[in-house]
Amino acid sequence: MRVILFTIGDFHVHSYGVVVAIAVLLALGVARYLAAGTPYREHIANMVPYLFVGAIVSARIWHVFFFQWDYYSKHLTEIVYIWNGGIAIQGALIGGFVAMVIYAKKHRLSFWQLADILAPAIVLGQSVGRIACFLNGDAYGSPTGSGFGIVYPEGTMAYDVYGSQPLWPAEIWEGQWDLIVFVSLLLLRSRKWSPGVLFLVYNILYSFGRFHLEWLRGDSPRYAFHWTAGQWTSFGVFVVSACLIAFLVIRDRSKVPVLQ
Repeated sequence: MRVILFTIGDFHVHSYGVVVAIAVLLALGVARYLAAGTPYREHIANMVPYLFVGAIVSARIWHVFFFQWDYYSKHLTEIVYIWNGGIAIQGALIGGFVAMVIYAKKHRLSFWQLADILAPAIVLGQSVGRIACFLNGDAYGSPTGSGFGIVYPEGTMAYDVYGSQPLWPAEIWEGQWDLIVFVSLLLLRSRKWSPGVLFLVYNILYSFGRFHLEWLRGDSPRYAFHWTAGQWTSFGVFVVSACLIAFLVIRDRSKVPVLQ
């Protein structure tokens, strides 16, 4: 666990940025591999600027309004200070998906087919990205109340909140769950599905795991039903995705052209 990997003069190289960069590059490489033999492969790299802007802006909005609004409501000018940290993966995913819709519409591509191709790559990137959270000491769990757990060192956000108490390894387990989802999606790709179903299954599986792991989180405010923002988002995504699967399958079986 190391927030700063090394220093060059006065410049600090943070583990979070390095690992996130690796996660993005790995996801892009896997996406290009999965898109081989399809007309979508040439669009993978071209989408990156759209995805980057959509993901960063939405991730920041999600973090500010759902995780630390008590602070930012009193420091409005700091909302744009993204270089000081503070982004939410669920916000990044939603913003990225919106950007993907815009790109697909602009280039007259099937959003659902494109999303099916990208789904395994996205969740693999998420899995590696959770390593960044672990090294940075964020997305941490709540105290276990026992000798089991992760003890974060000084200089991490987890230590600032809980000190040397053992905490649930929430971010590690989420990364492992993402790997399970990744393998599951690869296995499901071998079967023929209505366009969009694989992408929606990814949303359902990820949201299912995220919802339950949120019970262990110690860094999130809680709202109605004692649910975190992550749980409310996961619940909403789960329900919408399940409804969309039913809609797409019914349309496909009735031989009506699938929504593009």
